[in-house]
Amino acid sequence: MRLAPPFVVLGLTLALGGCARSRAAAEPDEPTPPGEVWVSAARLRKAGVKIEPAAERVVRDTVRTSGRITFDERRVSHVYSPVSGRITRIDVQLGQRVKKGDVLAIVLSPDVGSATSDLAKAKADLVAAEHDFERKRGLFAQRACSQQDLEVAEDSFHKAKAERDRALQKTALLRAGGSVDAVSSTFALRSPIDGEVVAKAIGPNMEVSGQYGAGAAAELFTVGDIDQVWILADIFEIDLGRVKAGAAMSMKTASQPGRTFEGAVDWRSSVLDPATRSAKVRGVLANPDRSLLPEMYANVRVVVGERKAPCIPRAAVVHLGDRDFVFVERGPAPNDRVRFERVAVEIDETDDDPNVLAVKSGVAPGDRLVTDGAILLTAQ
Repeated sequence: MRLAPPFVVLGLTLALGGCARSRAAAEPDEPTPPGEVWVSAARLRKAGVKIEPAAERVVRDTVRTSGRITFDERRVSHVYSPVSGRITRIDVQLGQRVKKGDVLAIVLSPDVGSATSDLAKAKADLVAAEHDFERKRGLFAQRACSQQDLEVAEDSFHKAKAERDRALQKTALLRAGGSVDAVSSTFALRSPIDGEVVAKAIGPNMEVSGQYGAGAAAELFTVGDIDQVWILADIFEIDLGRVKAGAAMSMKTASQPGRTFEGAVDWRSSVLDPATRSAKVRGVLANPDRSLLPEMYANVRVVVGERKAPCIPRAAVVHLGDRDFVFVERGPAPNDRVRFERVAVEIDETDDDPNVLAVKSGVAPGDRLVTDGAILLTAQ
């Protein structure tokens, strides 16, 4: 028997090998079910795909609205002059801390002299009317004067007493806002509370109108303390029933974008604004560093409930069309691959962490999700 030449054997070997490879290529892998992706473990490691279980957390349900910072009305006082006159001295400056009773300014006013002289005259008239009434009463007892004369004296006495009381009340009103110097006809405006001079609207030799005069009186000083402030927020009618007194609230301002201020609701209006169909809700906020200033605007969130829900990183969510999906690990697949299922989810924003989303449906606590590298599976 003649043996085949060596080059023929080599050719047959290569041909057989090529046929074997062709048959292997012609045999397809196990088909991937719809909505699933199978990726090798080596490729997952190389791409840095991260898989983590969905954790259950307490999620706060909130009502979002806008609000405005105001003074705590129990910690602020608006100072007006009760008398008309001219400012002769100013004892405080903006930002200065004052105690209750400290002099803020001195007003030279003719109202002071008029009030003190009216009181002195009323007291003198009352003494004279009282003496006349007592004298007429004695004469009437001795039948030395008529009953009509006695009644006229008694009426004069009561009128004089009423005029004295009116003059006393007027001077009391003046002293309620400061102190009166009858000799120099000056009035000292005093601080009604402890606090800081946060506003000043007067200057030396400025003419001011009194509260009890004919003209409109202007506010001269604002003395307040902003270590604690109020936030007034508008709650629309649809959410009003869920907001209760004592509910926790948080807010952010444009001046402090990375900071959240915490407080609590202490009052809710019992009437609606007919124009906006909303009601005012007031919260109390601690402000120890005085970073919150009256009249600032803020974004407000009021906590209306709490619930437990699976929470996932924002990076785990893939947006396809108008729906949201995540990839859930479903165990091993043939040929050393890992099986992932694309699952539609309904998500909700959380208030505690902007990078974490609460899942309403589609994911259960403990499900292993692709939290980093989901774009690789999307491309598959």
